[in-house]
Amino acid sequence: MTRPRLVRRVLIGVAALVVLAVVGSTSTSLWAVRRPLPTHSGELRVSKLDNEVTVLRDARGVPTITAMSAHDLFLAQGYTDAQDRFFLMDYRRHLASGTLAELVGNTNGAVESDMVVRTLGWRQVAEKEFTLLSPTTQDYLKAYSDGVNAYVVGRPTGEIAVEYTLLGLHRNVAAPAPWDPVDSLVWLKAIAWDLRGNDAGELARAQALVKLKDPETVAFLFPPHPADGEATISGAETPVAEPTGPVSVPGTTQALLAAGEALDAVPHPLGEGGGVGSNSWVVSGEHTASGKPLLAADPHTAISQPGVWSQVGLRCAQVSKQCPFDVSGFSTAGFPGVMIGHNGKLAWALSAMGADVTDLFAEDVVDDQVRIGPANTDRQPLAVRTETIKVAGGTAVKLTVRSTGHGPIVSDVLSTPAAERAAKHNYRVALGWSGLTPGLTADALFALSTASDADQVRAAAASFHAPAVNIVFATTDGHIGYQAAGRIPVRALVEADDETVPNPPADGTWPRAGWDPVYDWEGWVDPAELPGVLDPDEGFVVAANQPVGGTVTVYSEPADPDDDPVATVMSLSGDWDYGFRAQRIRQLLGEAIEAGPVDVADMQRIAMDKHSPAAEVLLPKLRKIELDDPWKAAGKDLLDGWDMQMDAGSPAAMYFAAVWKIVLAQTFSDELPAAADLTGDSRSVELIRLIIDDPQSPWWDDAATPRVTEGRDEVLAQAMVRARVELTAQIGSDPTTWRWGTMHQVAAVHPVLGDASWPVRKLVNVGTRGIGGGAVSIDATAWLPTDDAQPHGHPDNCYTVTTAPSMRMVVDMADLDSSTWVSFAGTSGHPASSHYADQLGAWADGQYFPWPFSAAAVRADSRDKLRLLP
Repeated sequence: MTRPRLVRRVLIGVAALVVLAVVGSTSTSLWAVRRPLPTHSGELRVSKLDNEVTVLRDARGVPTITAMSAHDLFLAQGYTDAQDRFFLMDYRRHLASGTLAELVGNTNGAVESDMVVRTLGWRQVAEKEFTLLSPTTQDYLKAYSDGVNAYVVGRPTGEIAVEYTLLGLHRNVAAPAPWDPVDSLVWLKAIAWDLRGNDAGELARAQALVKLKDPETVAFLFPPHPADGEATISGAETPVAEPTGPVSVPGTTQALLAAGEALDAVPHPLGEGGGVGSNSWVVSGEHTASGKPLLAADPHTAISQPGVWSQVGLRCAQVSKQCPFDVSGFSTAGFPGVMIGHNGKLAWALSAMGADVTDLFAEDVVDDQVRIGPANTDRQPLAVRTETIKVAGGTAVKLTVRSTGHGPIVSDVLSTPAAERAAKHNYRVALGWSGLTPGLTADALFALSTASDADQVRAAAASFHAPAVNIVFATTDGHIGYQAAGRIPVRALVEADDETVPNPPADGTWPRAGWDPVYDWEGWVDPAELPGVLDPDEGFVVAANQPVGGTVTVYSEPADPDDDPVATVMSLSGDWDYGFRAQRIRQLLGEAIEAGPVDVADMQRIAMDKHSPAAEVLLPKLRKIELDDPWKAAGKDLLDGWDMQMDAGSPAAMYFAAVWKIVLAQTFSDELPAAADLTGDSRSVELIRLIIDDPQSPWWDDAATPRVTEGRDEVLAQAMVRARVELTAQIGSDPTTWRWGTMHQVAAVHPVLGDASWPVRKLVNVGTRGIGGGAVSIDATAWLPTDDAQPHGHPDNCYTVTTAPSMRMVVDMADLDSSTWVSFAGTSGHPASSHYADQLGAWADGQYFPWPFSAAAVRADSRDKLRLLP
């Protein structure tokens, strides 16, 4: 018996104790926990199928579905998703629809989350979106829904998922509502929300200004990105513009604070903060052993159990115009198709672009009238609607939602102290987000799955509205490329008259005055203007959330209709990742190319690189610090000869992480509000890089010691001593026994039951594992460098992993059967399943599994065969 299966059986026994008092015997309890396990072999009758469908599963339970029609293909995918992960799907649609309290009651902030999500109106947008999609996409979504319902409707909740049984210990649990196509689209809206930019940056700047008072100081804390074209995705240089100033309106401070508190109430199923991102890169065949391209990807998301992704193969028995799918890759349960993967001719990966698609608008509101012009009397009515939030086991909550022309007002949704203080003024804050305009992203995702060349990728990208993404791709005929995609708002096409407006035109980096039309959005960037690259001269493309590069051209109508349209250039964002991961990938690719042709193993090795850019900045100065006391110096001695790799077994990596945490606390974090605090991400590294060669920079001075002025070397010495003391208390007195993996642990927590009583936690959560990496390493395993951090599942350990690569893949375009992949944890959402966490060990160790694609290879790799019959 393998260890993961042994662990699962032990946990099943633990879960049996949970329900023992209810069902009366241990054997019956065990049956209750195992009851939801689905049938994966044999034959099953499924309603609304037209013809037989075959589902082959490999040793890890990954399904490959083969059908005669697209209708049957997506119906069967809905059925298998419901078999494996329906409770997760149900949770996702409740979260995204603002009905989470209906499922879980008034726990873990569910009511507050629902209030904000209802205010944002994701479901109303999704309902409108469905009507805009092509009839073909609508049919796919309907077929998927029919498959989900064929499994769920009429089935006792105890047979669907053990979570319903456990929730039922405290209250009556209603049967899940039938799945609807809009449920899939609203989940897509939640994904887009987690990958948006940059309202968090706007709030951070605004709150930093409240404390620091000086806009120039705030601007330093959000430094411009490198203009060098080599650092960008497209290779084009990014102009460094002078940042525009903040909105200068007294009374908006509390409203902005309240807006931040409201947006923080929304759960982030994909994660939040600087750790959310992706690595993706593609290498031309001129540099590979096979002579054909290689493509690698690893999205960085929150660590949860079940994980974000579902692996699947979707195959039409005869590929045709009516049934065009022969695709394999990573889907997300609740939405049909494949989001990242490959078909027989093209491989693609998606990553968050970081384009600025959100703006916060300070609004002047009096008696449900919002000011829309320079005069106080220039007003129009707010759009107002009432929502009712149902609460399982509790009393329903009435919610009044108010919106301006810019978007919903978010600052008065919750009854927080900041909202109460803001209510004394007329100012509110509305959120503009491109994702609140119905779009065609679902069409784009299906188009990508059947694309075969760069032109078809570009055509699909034109409909990819939210989120804004980077698409990296490769084809079997040898092409590689990149395409930016997303609906990007156009801001301030016309130069503002400084005598008539309070600020220069907006660049999206600060909240703006909603009553001044110069800050209004003026349409969307033409998709044809978004950057793209095909077969670059250097033979590879790297997209790791760094700046895309260059500018886009937008057009406005001229004052004189006989004149040509007015052309203006604009940047896509001011808040990118600072590119340390991208530069390291480029460096390692260059070394691999110089050493010889690149192969799959090289791509895997690069993905697992744990080099610390923070150490590259800080380590030379640390090594020069003299610590006279041998006991204090024992930690510093670990840094001698250290290769700056954050390996799980490294004592030096553990010591450096502790020093890094303390340095950030004593330089920037002690002077910043929570919203602008440093999280150890690329901005943290960039800020330390900017001051590291200035030993008397005022940022080195510790705000906690007002009568003492510290310099760089003093702060570094203090940090090394404190790190020695802290780690001695946490791990032990001998520094050579310290290990980064002792504290840097991944703990996958269930989104609903992860904080329940001990036996339930043991069942649904995945046990901790020590791993390597860091927030700015290619192997991006982020953590929060503050003693106040409260990582989910490990509130006493700030080094706990918060986001990490939720899957990894390498696609070999010369032989698709030689491709490799691995997903975090496993394919099943059932804790009693042997596939609940059977990939976790390989994932943690940087191992990959074979990824068969051809029909013969899939058959040879299969372990179970299920025939779905009409």
